[in-house]
Amino acid sequence: QVKLVESGGGLVQPGGSLTLSCVGSGFDFSDYWMSWGRRTQGKDPEWVSGISSLSSTTRYSGSVKSRFTISRDNAKNTLYLQMNSLKPEDTALYFCAAGSWGTPSKNWGQGTQVTVSS
Repeated sequence: QVKLVESGGGLVQPGGSLTLSCVGSGFDFSDYWMSWGRRTQGKDPEWVSGISSLSSTTRYSGSVKSRFTISRDNAKNTLYLQMNSLKPEDTALYFCAAGSWGTPSKNWGQGTQVTVSS
């Protein structure tokens, strides 16, 4: 079964940077499109970014494009999200998912909290 564990969240000032990691196990990580999403209280989960199995294709939501960079290391079964120029509205629980957006919630990780505040 899919297991995903995120890390790297924390408190950062506006304009700061963080790098999130997501380690996958229980499935063939290198065969999967991987996604990042985020969730804030009272709102539906929001898609943030996605990357193809061999990193040839990346996608970003309009709200994070040019500030966030998604990458992966298939040898380490690890997905990354480099976040720069963070804004208070980026505050959310960030989670990774095995598959494209819309993959069942059983394929999501538990998430790591990112708080952007001065």
